[in-house]
Amino acid sequence: MANYKYDLEERLIQFAVEVILICGKIDGNFASQHLAKQLIRSATASALNYGEAQGAESSRDFLHKMKICLKELRESLVNLKIQKGANLIKDIERLDKLLSENNELIAIFVSSIRTAQSKNNIQK
Repeated sequence: MANYKYDLEERLIQFAVEVILICGKIDGNFASQHLAKQLIRSATASALNYGEAQGAESSRDFLHKMKICLKELRESLVNLKIQKGANLIKDIERLDKLLSENNELIAIFVSSIRTAQSKNNIQK
């Protein structure tokens, strides 16, 4: 289990790094800058909140922080889709890889949250 947590943390960090790198190549128009800043916030927040979840004080606290991670990942996904639709990110191959990774991370968090919820219900 420790490797899984480490791998997920590394994936979240790498996702945030890739977002930062791709946003660094976006042009300076208002929409691009606005969305890029918001994307960096949501992508990094998912990694940072996952770190918080690992130090959760209770199973309820853990679940809450995991849900925040999921929320931030969903926000990142919508942002990436908007930027793709508006053709604000020119590196389509890199953008598509980010979209794919974002979708995979969302699926992992949905599954993890369901598992945590079912364990909490069994313990009650």
